[in-house]
Amino acid sequence: MAGRIVLFGATGYTGRLTAEALVARGQQPLLAARDGDRLARLAAELGGGLDTAVADVSQPETVTALVGEGDVLVSTVGPFVKWGDAAAEAAIAARAHYLDSTGEPPFIRRVFEHYGPQAERAGIGMLTAFGYDWVPGNLAAALALRDAGPDAVRVDTGYFVTGAAGAGSFSGGTKASVAGVATEPAFAYRDGRLRTVRTADRYRSFAMRGRELPAVTVGASENFALPKTHPGLREVNSYLGWLGPLSRPMQAFSLIGSGAMKVPGVRAMSSRLADRFVRGSTGGPGAEERARAGSYIVAEAYDAVGAKLAEAHVTGVDPYTFTAGILAWGARRVAADGMLASGALGPDGAFGLDELEAGCREAGLTRA
Repeated sequence: MAGRIVLFGATGYTGRLTAEALVARGQQPLLAARDGDRLARLAAELGGGLDTAVADVSQPETVTALVGEGDVLVSTVGPFVKWGDAAAEAAIAARAHYLDSTGEPPFIRRVFEHYGPQAERAGIGMLTAFGYDWVPGNLAAALALRDAGPDAVRVDTGYFVTGAAGAGSFSGGTKASVAGVATEPAFAYRDGRLRTVRTADRYRSFAMRGRELPAVTVGASENFALPKTHPGLREVNSYLGWLGPLSRPMQAFSLIGSGAMKVPGVRAMSSRLADRFVRGSTGGPGAEERARAGSYIVAEAYDAVGAKLAEAHVTGVDPYTFTAGILAWGARRVAADGMLASGALGPDGAFGLDELEAGCREAGLTRA
């Protein structure tokens, strides 16, 4: 019997898009959030007949009460570094599978290193960062590595947004997440092991349609997931190209900021300022604006002497449309068939490459 799909954070920007994507695919998720009136309106707008439940991360027991064994808990409640633990812990306690929409490196690391072993003991799968951050890079990298063969020891992924993608193209939740992690330690897989590094510690450009586009390194789920499915890898680098010409200044800001955070009191002050000026769940781009944007992701595989063996390019819809679509696809797939393994997994490890490619295609991204 298929488990229920429970969408926690349904009234937020990403949550609402995910709810719409689930209903469009014939699913009837339980919608959960902290405001009962907003939940009722959302359920009515989606056509009625959907159950709702009030749950708040400030009362973790209300989140735990949402799910039972075999259910699928989808969390879009961010910033995850502040509010993500309640859903992860609820899924483990209930032995429910778990997916989330985070792109935040500290929370991704927490899921893989802290919650992953607990999930494995509970016999459930946990898919963190199962959205635009960072499913497309996992897909592109796995495709490039398959083409490259056993000589590949390094893979670089680069993420770019195309079309009308200015600052207004990002939701309040995305801005809050970025503000919360900009000066936090990141990570990368180098020399055959995970290393703690600062955000934007490396800079490079990727060729896209005859242009060289700059990007800086970020912590992403690829750094954890790809070495599990490709044990010959010695290095995994994930690059974010959203900032364009501001990539170099971002690198300098990261260097200065990481040093400043070591001064007593600075970290707390930075957190207070972020809370004051950048808030989550404040809406995001509308359908017309999303339609004017798109996504471009590239992965390049290299051998031990730095020769490029293969590359893969993935293109398609804007990040938010893709995130909602892939969360809906993943939740439906897991509710029906589970995952290929337990513990904290990457997209390839959870579904296999062919299934993952099909899911991304359904959600709007395909190999170019």
